[in-house]
Amino acid sequence: MTDLIRLEGVSKSFGGVRVLRDVDFDVRPGEVHALLGENGAGKSTLIKIIAGTHAPDGGVIRLGDEELKAITPRAATRAGIATVYQELLLFPDLTVAENVFLGHAPRTGLGTLDWGRMRGEARELLDSLDSHDLDVDVNVGALSVANRQRIEIAKALSQDARVLIMDEPTAALADADVKRLMAVIKRLRERGVGIVYVSHKLPEIFELADRVTVLRDGALIGTRPVSEVDEAALVAMMVGREVDRLFPKPHPKIGETVLKVSNLSFGDRVRDISFELRRGEILGVAGLVGSGRTELALTIFGITPATSGTIEIGGGPVAISSPGQACGLGIAYVPEDRGHQGLVRPMSIGQNISMASLGNVASGIFIRFAAETRRAVASIGQLGIRARGPDQVVGQLSGGNQQKVVLGKWLETSPRILIMDEPTRGIDVGAKAEIHALMGRLAEQGLAILMISSELPEVLGMSDRVLVMHGGRLVSTIDRADANPKSVGAAMTLADEAA
Repeated sequence: MTDLIRLEGVSKSFGGVRVLRDVDFDVRPGEVHALLGENGAGKSTLIKIIAGTHAPDGGVIRLGDEELKAITPRAATRAGIATVYQELLLFPDLTVAENVFLGHAPRTGLGTLDWGRMRGEARELLDSLDSHDLDVDVNVGALSVANRQRIEIAKALSQDARVLIMDEPTAALADADVKRLMAVIKRLRERGVGIVYVSHKLPEIFELADRVTVLRDGALIGTRPVSEVDEAALVAMMVGREVDRLFPKPHPKIGETVLKVSNLSFGDRVRDISFELRRGEILGVAGLVGSGRTELALTIFGITPATSGTIEIGGGPVAISSPGQACGLGIAYVPEDRGHQGLVRPMSIGQNISMASLGNVASGIFIRFAAETRRAVASIGQLGIRARGPDQVVGQLSGGNQQKVVLGKWLETSPRILIMDEPTRGIDVGAKAEIHALMGRLAEQGLAILMISSELPEVLGMSDRVLVMHGGRLVSTIDRADANPKSVGAAMTLADEAA
């Protein structure tokens, strides 16, 4: 079988730093070829070389039987290579049909745009993706992320894509949307499209992929049929060591109640919630998308102050109407969206880490920069942040290291209660293990942690108890000894059936 595209001995450097070293990679018709590796392994650079965005410094690129030294984005498009990036490249003020055919719209014999044909062909493409529900005349800005992603795929097919690169396609999708996307990918594979699938989520790899290639530190570790590897083998290939425990859960002494919530409500998003969180405990919060998990965190932290109910900290009632009050009471919040809510990415590590605790590094209205640097250096060492130093811009870090910076920022406030919303979303498996280990150490030091996660293995692996939410309500509390996929999944399913 002739490869659609083949890279042989490809290398690439930026500013003297080698990011790819003699990498071989190929895509065959009608296969899903997964590309794995930790952040910084070279995955993004490799797919940008395939897409023509970067030119390699060395090696050979073959398109079918044709050998090229490099390809441009335009040449890649002509060759049938399309990319669906994690940050979707669509114009919100244009319609679905206009986005699908942007730059290559059908024209009449007079050279004007053929609007009727464009709408009709957009409709046919969407129908072929089982997207009958999408209106070709609606503006893209009014659509969900999942629907926009289907438009990106239709856009690729409108240009006769033979190779489709998908970069973390499920990172921002709900479970139902993930299943729908997987069905679309399988349909594309049946048509003979070759798919490069980049993801941190190993269950998706085993469900979709035919082959898997692993990069580490810019080098090719290996390419294997998915049928010949298991999760442990892939993890070992990615991180260079056996990770026997992705969830290194210690067993700290659980102490007194630190946070008590009674009949807490915020409109119809958080309804009559009651629970206790104890010193040294990791209390997991599970539930389907829209169950009210994040809304609960926002209410406790004062972003959306409670409309009724009570909150007690250290045995006494408190009123929390703002994040500043929550912080003053010893509550810290690591948000779900670290890029937009947890960090200022153009600023340095040191500036981000001191942001929530400026009083520790200020004299009056002046920042003591030496003190800020000392604290940042200490956080970098304590949390294992991989960076050049405290002056490095946060936006240059990998997702896992950015998450550690957010955590470091809030630890500088010396909290008693730490709320972590999706603590490992969008980071690689090695960084996940490091974040989990940090959580375990913090619990051993007596920090009370409320952990919200949509990843059931994470909830089960790290929690001392599990709260299950649905429709803004708490529907079940399950002790660690009784928490397993069946018991927690059943609580979530029964909640749905009862709704």
